Amino acid sequence: MVRTTTPIGEFNQPVPDFVLADTRERLWYLEDLVGPNGLLVMFICNHCPYVQAILPKIVRDTTELRTLGVHSVAIMSNDASQYPEDSAENMRRLAERWQFPFPYLHDETQEVARAFGAVCTPDFFGYNKELKLQYRGRMDASGKESRPDAPRELFEAMRQIAATGIGPQEQWPSIGCSIKWLPEPSSEED
Repeated sequence: MVRTTTPIGEFNQPVPDFVLADTRERLWYLEDLVGPNGLLVMFICNHCPYVQAILPKIVRDTTELRTLGVHSVAIMSNDASQYPEDSAENMRRLAERWQFPFPYLHDETQEVARAFGAVCTPDFFGYNKELKLQYRGRMDASGKESRPDAPRELFEAMRQIAATGIGPQEQWPSIGCSIKWLPEPSSEED
């Protein structure tokens, strides 16, 4: 596991368009996912201890954000051939066990992760209702240990975005396991 932090977000960048299947093979289009006041895109996976530490908070916060008109989606982009815990079947089990209140999508080609510039799990991207990036940061200061008393940074940022369309000035990078990229195709010389 390689610990990675996210770069600073390029604010007001539009959300990359995508179509991905969920754990039941239903296709989700970007326009199906957007709430009236914004969209939270989360890159997560099953095996990452940073994600595991905050799963209860992810479920709690995305449920509350939906009442504010901010919908959420989780995307798993890891190479499941290297990390079988992240297989589509295990994604389905995780989503059912935690009763995810959002679609959990599989980015098998990793094209969506690359389009977003995602680098780790978890990696959070918060968009306003115009689908312009307003938040790129962590959920809170938990790290690998869940800290119940940690201020709800992501939730508060998304609540502000829902109300004003603008994210907070101060944001902290997310930290987590690096995305497990597919091997680069080997180039053959003529």
